Amino acid sequence: MRRMVAVGAALALAAVTVTAITAATKPLRQPELTVAGLAQEPCQPQWALPVPARASGQFEPDSSILRVAGGVYAAPRQAAPAESACVTATERADRNWLDTGRVPGATATQRSMATRALLDLNLAVRPDGAVQAAWLPGSGYEYAWPRDSSWVAVALTDTGHPAMAYRILRFLQRMQGRNGIWAARYAPDGSGPVRDGRPAELDADGWVPWAVWSWTVGQPLTPGSQSRRELALLWPMVVRAADADAGSLTSDGLPGPAMDYWEDSVQITLGTAAPLLAGLRAAADLAPDVGGATAASDGRRWAAAAARLARAIATMFGRNGYQRTPSAGSGADAAITFLGPPFALPGAAVLQAARSAQRALTVPNGGLRPGTNWPGTPDVAWTPETAFFALFDAATGQHRQAAALLAWLAAHRTKLGSLPEQVNSAGQPASVAPLAWTDAVTLLALLAQAGSLPTVPVPPPR
Repeated sequence: MRRMVAVGAALALAAVTVTAITAATKPLRQPELTVAGLAQEPCQPQWALPVPARASGQFEPDSSILRVAGGVYAAPRQAAPAESACVTATERADRNWLDTGRVPGATATQRSMATRALLDLNLAVRPDGAVQAAWLPGSGYEYAWPRDSSWVAVALTDTGHPAMAYRILRFLQRMQGRNGIWAARYAPDGSGPVRDGRPAELDADGWVPWAVWSWTVGQPLTPGSQSRRELALLWPMVVRAADADAGSLTSDGLPGPAMDYWEDSVQITLGTAAPLLAGLRAAADLAPDVGGATAASDGRRWAAAAARLARAIATMFGRNGYQRTPSAGSGADAAITFLGPPFALPGAAVLQAARSAQRALTVPNGGLRPGTNWPGTPDVAWTPETAFFALFDAATGQHRQAAALLAWLAAHRTKLGSLPEQVNSAGQPASVAPLAWTDAVTLLALLAQAGSLPTVPVPPPR
């Protein structure tokens, strides 16, 4: 899910959701900000307008209506006699949407960051349920990644917007392959996968069942209820995903080589193994809610596969301090956080490895990079990875450390208040903003600071 910083003129970006390997003979450039935020087209609901970094303006309070010199930021058109009414209606709709849920945060700064993240996600989720990763025409960002989409679904569920989260899950269900595995990314119009040569990314088969599980936690799954019927509609997707998870495990208990969120190679990584563990446990825990002999049998199979995978992770990754791969010297990886809440309760070895990784991955500007062997531009911080550790720290009771990372994220937003994908070595927001994945992880970290995130349980022996 990463685009390595491209050499040459145009964008010089390194995106969390796209990969392009930089020519080894040329130096990596510091990324610059290209898009500073998303504005709402006043007279076209859900029409998101990317705002160039050079633009100046200010959002209306609790709204995605952007005021600029000369009026409201809007798409070019011949005439707009009803624009004032559109603006008023859109502002009201934005505030009503926020009021239906929860804006997390213990301070005014945190709530401001959460408000903008929520409003940005409200625009990122398309009417068909696709989550557009970011906005920059022609850049490769304007697609839906199952990984990002799953996190967004959980963040929206946990902030009180389960209906929108369910739309995302249904989109993912429509996109799922017959073998249960998702492609790396999809066209947001639902026309199918992007065929650019990159392989499928198996970690989605862990993230999606976790997202379904998270959605069900707050739903009244009483017999005959709407949420029970909605879960029944999602269940075939969960079955195919969990079966693909279990089927991917090899003789040593780990999944076979696959491309993970770095999107730079196909190998056995913690970035794939940890999400699959969460997905298997989530599917096993959901099975009793679905009911029936088949679901019960499936749940037992997935619980057994999860136990086998957990042992393999502890043995193969744990012996070298939970590095990126089972091999010593593969270096720290931000994926160590996937072995903590809300995915699992970490033991002492994981807690120690996470502390060590956080120190190793912190760059001089105060944020974190994806891994010690990450091949991207040196000293550039990536906001999803920084937010991963904020979430891990908050959910494991390390609130002071989490608060410091959340403060760093808030301090490095764009001038419009959106969270960028990267922060360059000069401490400036870089690449594009907002990034849907960062918005989602940051919201979950803020919720975890308040102690309100459920963690996937370990299935009991059956």
